[in-house]
Amino acid sequence: MSPVPVLPLMINTFLSALGCMATAKLIPAFKDHFISARLYGMDLNKTSKEEIPESQGVISGTVFLIILFCFIPVPFLSCFVGDQCTGFPHDEFVQLIGALLAICCMIFLGFADDVLNLRWRHKLLLPTMASLPLLMVYFTNFGNTVIVVPKPFRALLGLHLDLGILYYVYMGMLAVFCTNAINILAGINGIESGQALFISASIIIFNLLELSGDYRDDHVFSLYFMIPFFFTTLALFYHNWYPSSVFVGDTFCYFAGMTFAVVGILGHFSKTMLLFFIPQVVNFVYSLPQLLHIIPCPRHRLPRLNPDTGKLGMSYSKFKRKDLSKLGHLILEVRKSKKVNQFIWTQRLLRQTLAELLKLLEVRRGPGGDDEFIECNNMTIINLVLKVLGPTHERNLTVIMLLFQVMGSVLAFGIRYHLVRLFYDV
Repeated sequence: MSPVPVLPLMINTFLSALGCMATAKLIPAFKDHFISARLYGMDLNKTSKEEIPESQGVISGTVFLIILFCFIPVPFLSCFVGDQCTGFPHDEFVQLIGALLAICCMIFLGFADDVLNLRWRHKLLLPTMASLPLLMVYFTNFGNTVIVVPKPFRALLGLHLDLGILYYVYMGMLAVFCTNAINILAGINGIESGQALFISASIIIFNLLELSGDYRDDHVFSLYFMIPFFFTTLALFYHNWYPSSVFVGDTFCYFAGMTFAVVGILGHFSKTMLLFFIPQVVNFVYSLPQLLHIIPCPRHRLPRLNPDTGKLGMSYSKFKRKDLSKLGHLILEVRKSKKVNQFIWTQRLLRQTLAELLKLLEVRRGPGGDDEFIECNNMTIINLVLKVLGPTHERNLTVIMLLFQVMGSVLAFGIRYHLVRLFYDV
């Protein structure tokens, strides 16, 4: 096992610190340029109509790329100077370049989304296309599609299972999930950059803990990307924190998600990385009725501002009954059935379960009891928190959501280092 490359990591950290300062200076410097290019918006959670520049993730992403472009020769210095190199590690070089290509593609496509305001189906297609270089690097460098079967399923499937092409489908879906999971948990100042900042910090801690293990090189590779990402995102978070002077845009969400996917896939810890997305997974599952258009989904699902109190409350999606999907109509008809209601009432467990699920939703008729319109709370965990806690100031709401992110990471470490023994031989 090769020793920890202390010098490359120190150089990477130094460049990242410079990148943090550069990002912090560049964001306000380019504010007027973005506004003059009509890349700006209004903060709907504020009463002021100040023009706020959007798509600032392109600045942090550009600085991130510059850091890593300058860093490319550093891990291979022993082959350029001295006589310690026994052969140039072409596979490691291809892995680094392929990862940068995938991230670079995602930044470009994310910025195109911000400028062109693409549809949701394009948000699924773009990460899929950008992940292809990543999958090709994995195929040429590793090509391993065998997984270790969890203990409860070994009697049925054996110790190892070769997933073949399904493994590549899984990795492609992972890239799509990571890029969109951050994007759909949005709507308040600091939440997109904040959650990405805490996820990257969690991955860095995990990588450092694993440096003494058998897969040191994989975690060193991850640190090469996560350290500059953390520092550039920290500067972006500073400007995006309440009251936000910039919006990060879809560019940052795509850039962050692809960076996480890159280190998870090429660093061979994709399952562990997903554990750090526990709040995003919960938000995704809770949002499924709207994401699948069982219930109409508005473009923006951010909370609703009460101008009198300055606090945010739960927002609603208002739609006509005829706009419901066929499945949505079926659910409403079944729910109104007397026989179904009678059956549910007689089944205690089912009744209690349904009651708990209905607490997460607030479906009601339109104003004045109008049967033609239906209102339903927007299904994000931000609105769910507001449903439980009531109207909350935006800054406090962001703090609560980021505390959930921290708690999710603590739970992830608990699962990774303790609960995992129930499923795998550690």
